This record gives sequence, C-alpha cells and structure tokens, in this order.
Amino acid sequence: MSESLRDQLLKAGLGNKKPKDEAQPAASRQSSPRPRHNSSAQPPSKAAHPPKPAKTTQEVDLARAYAQRAQVERAERERAQREAERIARENKQRKQKLAALLAGKGLNAPDADVPRHFPHGNKIRRVYCTKEQLEKLNRGDLAVVQLAGRYLLVERDIAVQAQAIQAESLVLLCDPNAPTEDDVPADLMW
Repeated sequence: MSESLRDQLLKAGLGNKKPKDEAQPAASRQSSPRPRHNSSAQPPSKAAHPPKPAKTTQEVDLARAYAQRAQVERAERERAQREAERIARENKQRKQKLAALLAGKGLNAPDADVPRHFPHGNKIRRVYCTKEQLEKLNRGDLAVVQLAGRYLLVERDIAVQAQAIQAESLVLLCDPNAPTEDDVPADLMW
C-alpha cells in the first residue's frame, strides 16, 4: 500500500509529526472560544524563531578549506587547459612546417606496382614503389615519411629534415650498415 507524502517525509525525519490543526486536541479547540477582534486588543504575537547558533571556528576553517581546495582545483584545470592548447598549437605548427617541407617532394610513382612492407604502429603497412625505388629504399637512399595519413617516398635528406620537425613522421629509413635482425632479406617479395 502506498504511503502518503506526509508519511514518507515523517519517516525521513522531515516535517512536523502533526499538522497545525491537529496540534491541539479536538476537544480543546471546540471548548475555547475564539477571541473577538477588538481594536484595542493587540494582535497575537508571532512565535519567535530561535537565533541560529554562531558558526564555530572549526566550521569556518572547514568552509575556508573547501573554498581554497575549489580554487586550487579550478586553477589546475585552467593550467591544464592552457597547456593542452599550447601543445595543440605547436603540433599544428609542426604539421604545417612538415607539409611545406614535403610539398612537391614526394617520389611516389603512379605506375608503381611493387609493395614495400614495413611495420608502423602495431600493424604492417605498405607503400608501392618501382623496382629502382625499392633498391634505393633498401639501401637507405630513399625513406618513407607519413603526412596526413599517407606514406610518401622521399630522399634521405628530406626525411632527416622531416624527422627534425616531427619525429613520428619518419616511418622507414633503412641503414645498410646495420646488422640484420633476422636472415630474411628486406627486398623479399611475399
């Protein structure tokens, strides 16, 4: 059975136990006559509310601590936001410099049909090149640079400049003097 709102408030500890009308017993309400309103009579005084107790020093210190904590947290959020904006601005500038450096310097041939596989991130990627480009790529004369999600074949010196601007843009630059990690040649066709 559903309870009334009054009953629910009483269970929660809110509200008066009895409404004002029920505060006086019914018998006393009927037996006491209502006073007549007399112009010389003073209006009934309102019940005075007890004054609020003064806050203790402990409560004041706690409130001050909460305010200081909120101020420190707000300052930290603002500092983190400024730092994120600064990093985003620097990344944008680096990408613009990289795009300007690589503009027109990509050597990707439209008729390239030889794939060169390389690891990037957690996946094996590929770039298509000609047989001559594949030989140069494996010798370290050419490199693979990533720009805006595309893999570009570029000369070694351009790749080194790109790496100086943005290190993660250089994807593949073979060192012919490096020892091989395994006995599989780099130019093996799969």
